Amino acid sequence: MADNLTKKQRSYCMSKIKSKWTAQEKKLHNHLKGNKVKHKMHPNISGSPDILLTDSNTAIFINGCFWHKCPKCYKKPKSNKSYWMPKIEKNIRRDKKNYRSLKKLGYLIIKIWEHDVKKDLSKVISKLIKKPFKKLNR
Repeated sequence: MADNLTKKQRSYCMSKIKSKWTAQEKKLHNHLKGNKVKHKMHPNISGSPDILLTDSNTAIFINGCFWHKCPKCYKKPKSNKSYWMPKIEKNIRRDKKNYRSLKKLGYLIIKIWEHDVKKDLSKVISKLIKKPFKKLNR
């Protein structure tokens, strides 16, 4: 299927896609802040997690379903596959490398999919609360 936008229009649309402060990150940030959970957004540490829970040494990644190939809802691109497929595979390899390096530094890694935040924020929050406390109780 051909793109229904001109090259200039597509470029403009793509330029508006941001890697930080997505709607899902804002939702989680507001909830954590509202419940006085100490956290840092986009900390400057290796691996670049989206959120760091400072008290429990937990790194949280909020993965976009398209960009990180969600096993539930990823749909292959219909056009420009020679560009998108290697890019998405590179994202996945980078993610694995980042998770390993943070684990070596002693961080607990929590991966959250974009669709989970959109669908059921309370379920995501309960996942965040359970895992860090398990690590603290060891």
